Parts: sequence; structure tokens; C-alpha cells
Amino acid sequence: MPGKRVQFDDETWQALDLLARDRMQEFQELADEAFRDLLRKHGRPTDLKSALRQSVGDSATVHKLPTDKKVR
Repeated sequence: MPGKRVQFDDETWQALDLLARDRMQEFQELADEAFRDLLRKHGRPTDLKSALRQSVGDSATVHKLPTDKKVR
């Protein structure tokens, strides 16, 4: 996974650090949640499955494959 640097002012960093401690999470977990929410807000897919569904449109029908496997 590629890494990126993000800069925060001191007050914002302190607030994020406190939130992470209160929720017993790491900063990365807070960042993942925040960016997923941002993508959802703007209607962008957050994973491969939703990206594929979005690319085929709303009218696409999902067909389930049979689970019975017959031995020949």
C-alpha cells in the first residue's frame, strides 16, 4: 500500500490524537474511516465489488451460479 504524507496544524493533530486514544484506535484506522466516508459522500466506490456494480449500472442483474457440483 503506498504511503502519503499529510500535514495538520497542531490543534487538529491534538484533537485527532485524542479521538484515536478515546476510541482505542490507531491514527490509520481513523484515516481509513474518514476517507471511506468521504468517498461515499461523493458517490465514489470504496471497494472493487461496488466499483464493478457501479460500472455496469443499476439495471444489471446479479445471477447466482449453482452450488451443486456433479462429479463426472
